[in-house]
Amino acid sequence: MKNNFDRNFSEQELVRRKKLESLINSGKDPYVENNYDRTHMILNIIEEFDNFSKEDLVKISAGNIISTAGRIRLFREAGKKAIFANIQDQDALIQLYVREDEIGEENFIHFKDLDLGDIIGVKGIMMKTDHGELTIRVKEYTLLTKALKPLPDKYAGITDIEEKYRRRYVDLIVNPETKEVFKKRSKVIRTIQSVLDEKGYMEVETPILHLIKAGGDAKPFVTHYNALDTNFYLRIATELHLKRCIVGGFEGVYEIGRLFRNEGMSTRHNPEFTSIEIYVAYKELNFLMNICEEIFRTCALKVNGTTKVNYAGIDFDFSKPFKRWHMVDAIKEVCGVDFWKKMTYDEAKKLADTHKLKYEKYHFSVGHIINLFFEHYVEDKIIEPTFIIGHPKEISPLSKLNKDDNRFTDRFELFINKREYANAFAELNNPIDQYERFLDQIKQAEAGDEEASELDIDFIEALEYGMPPTAGIGIGIDRLVMLLTNSDSIKDVLLFPQLRPRGN
Repeated sequence: MKNNFDRNFSEQELVRRKKLESLINSGKDPYVENNYDRTHMILNIIEEFDNFSKEDLVKISAGNIISTAGRIRLFREAGKKAIFANIQDQDALIQLYVREDEIGEENFIHFKDLDLGDIIGVKGIMMKTDHGELTIRVKEYTLLTKALKPLPDKYAGITDIEEKYRRRYVDLIVNPETKEVFKKRSKVIRTIQSVLDEKGYMEVETPILHLIKAGGDAKPFVTHYNALDTNFYLRIATELHLKRCIVGGFEGVYEIGRLFRNEGMSTRHNPEFTSIEIYVAYKELNFLMNICEEIFRTCALKVNGTTKVNYAGIDFDFSKPFKRWHMVDAIKEVCGVDFWKKMTYDEAKKLADTHKLKYEKYHFSVGHIINLFFEHYVEDKIIEPTFIIGHPKEISPLSKLNKDDNRFTDRFELFINKREYANAFAELNNPIDQYERFLDQIKQAEAGDEEASELDIDFIEALEYGMPPTAGIGIGIDRLVMLLTNSDSIKDVLLFPQLRPRGN
């Protein structure tokens, strides 16, 4: 009777396993090597030798042995006693030229018996073929790892998009474009760190397990902490702990880290994602807008060499200032409804009814109705980089009220091509006001809003010690990488995105 771990191997896999067995029996176990000393990565070889002519390489290569290693991607026989092969490492691919009279008959036979996907180390001298292709003339090789599964067809690649994400390691082997995306992702993160470090801000780490659900509007993941016999939440934001750092006396802090939201999966959403949050004391929203523009501009330059970005067929230029648009002005311009006029909740509901907007019982204020109008009528009209400012206070429980009109807060969200990329506040530092806003959130939760925050009394007490005027912003790293790499889906910029279990 078969168990769940029984496996059926393909004909190719069985052949490879027999080869492995034969190697081990002959004392050539391909898994025993602990390291392989390389004088060069393949890209270094290309940079050092590719500009030489065929004749010059003959002169400088004599006695100059180089060693490198990589995965076999191509075999091509060159007569009965010579073979061309290509090997690939992290950054590049290079051709090998292997001759029987140079490595010996037995070694040549074993080399011919290697498979695509095997990992080998080689030592040899540099040459160029008659066609001018830079090549390593192999004097010695070592089988470092036997690949027991064949790679996908060279031309067809991975045809099942689900398998592309599920077996990302194979995708990285066969698709250099995929590997390039993740190199750019790393460069984006390093660039952001560099921009902020140069300003003197400090990178910190805060807890992932939270006792209170707060810091954002989202449904959390819940886990049980056995030692305390208490449920904890995986964090939906880093905000409240970072603001505690400001209370403690640090004047500029940031954290790049994973957030977790127990919501749907789509081309735009993954239940775990990466965000950066930045908090700076004694600053306000215009300062944050400038930092946000600087981050987008600098990342574009570092990743693509230009501030001009093409995403989904649309051209953007991050060297230009982003548009600034009040939410109420945007609604008025798009659908003619003027929320500058003060009105009762019943009047706002009538406007929603007229425009066939569905609202829930926890949408209990004019501010909630304003936000519904924005989400349904404006958000998908925003193409150029735009800071939407002036969010209603009811949907901004952690933001300061606007001095000129306390119906609204000093907050902005950055939208580009219908998507939100950043969210920023002039942080609320009045502990009495903050306490009352948390109580409003509790009312929303009692009315059925699963995304409403809970009361974090420890945070209130922190504010009671005094937090200076502070500006804070969160930027979605995954969406920024999507934008700079012209990727259609968030799964394309996550090495191992969340997927449904097989068979579901």
